[in-house]
Amino acid sequence: MAIQILVNLILSVFWLFVTGSYTFNNFLLGYIFGLLLVFLMRGVLPGRFYVITIYKIIKLFIVFLVELVKANIDVIRIVTKPKINNEPAFFTYPTDLKKDWQIVLLSNLITLTPGTIVLGISDDRKQIYIHSIDFSTKEEEIESIKSSLEKVVREVGEY
Repeated sequence: MAIQILVNLILSVFWLFVTGSYTFNNFLLGYIFGLLLVFLMRGVLPGRFYVITIYKIIKLFIVFLVELVKANIDVIRIVTKPKINNEPAFFTYPTDLKKDWQIVLLSNLITLTPGTIVLGISDDRKQIYIHSIDFSTKEEEIESIKSSLEKVVREVGEY
C-alpha cells in the first residue's frame, strides 16, 4: 500500500512538472491521473489497490464509533438506574484472526468501548479474555463482537 501511495504522489509531482502549472487544482488533477495509472498497474505493484484499504479503514473507524456510542449509552443506563442490577462477568472470546496486529487491534477496540476490557490473550492467540460490566449471555456477547468489530478488522487485513 505504501508503495502505491508513493508512486501516486510521484506521478502527481511529475504531472506538475510536465504541465508547468504548480497549483493545487493541477496537483489534484495529477493525483487523479496517477490514481488511474496505479489502478492500471495494480497487478505489478504489491498489495491490493490502496483506495480499497483506505475505504476499509474508514469503515472500521465508523463501525467503532457506532459501537462506542452504543456502549456509552449502555453504561449511562447502568449508572443512572436507582438500583444497580447489572451482572458483570468474565468470558473467553474465540477469535478467528490470525495476524498479531489484527488481534491487538481488536483487543484495543474492545477495551476502548466502555463496559468491556480485555484482560489477556491466550498463548495460542485463539482466545481473548474479556470482562464485561453487563453480561447477558456468552453467545450474545460473542456474536455482537464477531458481527461488528472482528468482521471489519478482518476486512482491513485481507489482501
